[in-house]
Amino acid sequence: QVQLVESGGGLVQAGGSLRLSCAASGRTFSNYAMGWFRQAPGKEREFVAAINWNGRSTYYADSVKGRFTISRDNAKNTVYLQMNSLKPEDTAIYYCARKVNSVGGYYKGDSYDYWGQGTQVTVSS
Repeated sequence: QVQLVESGGGLVQAGGSLRLSCAASGRTFSNYAMGWFRQAPGKEREFVAAINWNGRSTYYADSVKGRFTISRDNAKNTVYLQMNSLKPEDTAIYYCARKVNSVGGYYKGDSYDYWGQGTQVTVSS
């Protein structure tokens, strides 16, 4: 069983920064791509960013490109999301997830099998 635990969320003013972390249990973390998704109140869950197993390929939603950076440290079984120039519309619960190998695309939630419990990010104007 894989467990994903997010941390680093909080309240920040517009223009500020936060760094989210997602710690994974298990010995096979480095075998899998990882992703971040978010869900705002009353809205559907949406893709934010993803990273392949060795960190050499990254993918971003257009809404966060140039502001957010996804990275990973396989020695620590952790994936990160550095969020800069935050906007009120970035307010959401942020979830990390493990992608199922060779199934689906990075942008679809159905391509991921394990999910964390989420961490709240609130950006005030």
